[in-house]
Amino acid sequence: MNYNFDQRINRKGTGSIKYDFAKHFGKPEDSLPLWVADMDFQTAPEILTRLQQSVAHGVFGYSDNKEAYVQAVARWYQKHFQWEIQPEWLVKTPGVVFAIAAAIRAFTKEGDAVLIQPPVYYPFGNMIRENHRQLVNNPLRLLDGHYEIDFEDFEKKIVEHSVKLFILCNPHNPVGRVWKEWELRKIGELCKKYQVFVVSDEIHCDFVLPGHRHQVFAALSPEYQEMTITCTAPSKTFNLAGLQVSNIFIANPSYRKQFVKAISQTGYEEINVMGLVACQAAYEEGEPWLLALKEYLEGNRTFVREYLAKYLPMIHLIEPEGTYLLWLDFRELGLTEEALESLIVEKARLWLDRGAMFGKEGEGFERINIACPRTTLEQALSQLKKAVTEQEV
Repeated sequence: MNYNFDQRINRKGTGSIKYDFAKHFGKPEDSLPLWVADMDFQTAPEILTRLQQSVAHGVFGYSDNKEAYVQAVARWYQKHFQWEIQPEWLVKTPGVVFAIAAAIRAFTKEGDAVLIQPPVYYPFGNMIRENHRQLVNNPLRLLDGHYEIDFEDFEKKIVEHSVKLFILCNPHNPVGRVWKEWELRKIGELCKKYQVFVVSDEIHCDFVLPGHRHQVFAALSPEYQEMTITCTAPSKTFNLAGLQVSNIFIANPSYRKQFVKAISQTGYEEINVMGLVACQAAYEEGEPWLLALKEYLEGNRTFVREYLAKYLPMIHLIEPEGTYLLWLDFRELGLTEEALESLIVEKARLWLDRGAMFGKEGEGFERINIACPRTTLEQALSQLKKAVTEQEV
């Protein structure tokens, strides 16, 4: 089947956070948005067909999954990541951030230290602070355009702060690293040594570039599996974020019970019925669409890489290994944070994710979402080129 990823779909007036809330977020109304991590593509037709069948049925009562749902999810992770999931491990939540917040409450107490690796997805830090835990940073090191883990600092921070929980981001958002097996094993051994519980956010696992391989952290050893919860969802992969369904896997029954209790304390129970339908359809029938999408996204990456090299060589692409988000280094422009924000927002009329949102290590960087038609990217980079050229005059 042919999929038309070049089609520009008008999302304005649909309640889209990405398109309809510029004024709310302090951006010009005419900003071109390439920020939040949802895609400008319709989801797979097979998913739409299942959703349309549910709508035609017309009854939207309290719902839960049955065996076929779990089988579909389990088959996906076995096929793509060689990870054997047991049905009893599954706990469904409305989102991965919700699950991370629940894990923080379940496995730490107020004042406990939680470790993250900035520049990293900013809700990690928000959830730690909002739940009155101590935020501890193990900043990634940028060496010759490539991010690495500072393992010496990782261990030092765990010991100094008596860290109780570590939030792993793999693939890493926003820097695009897909951690190698040896890196994950080193993380695992240190966390095991100091009895640090691991929350592994693997929501971008389906977007790993050729030459790289996503390794499920918990699948590396039975010991890691017992000290980890793994957070997954079809939302990034199939553009289903608004349907609010995530699949969280906890092998250890005692930890699973603690996690479920933390969810129950929020009053949350059943998943959105349409989310259940869409997730099962995605994992049963969505693979051809995903393969076509990944090919299209590779073309978008190539376009951005070549455009920057030709027209904006002072802006450097941090070569991604995964995700559909690109991390751009603007530091060679020599601008202050305020001047860079003015360039992007006021002059280029673009709405990107400011690097400093991901931690002070992100200052001078911007995150751009390339999951959009190529013409949208062309427009965005043309606007950026014009703004930079005028800035230099």
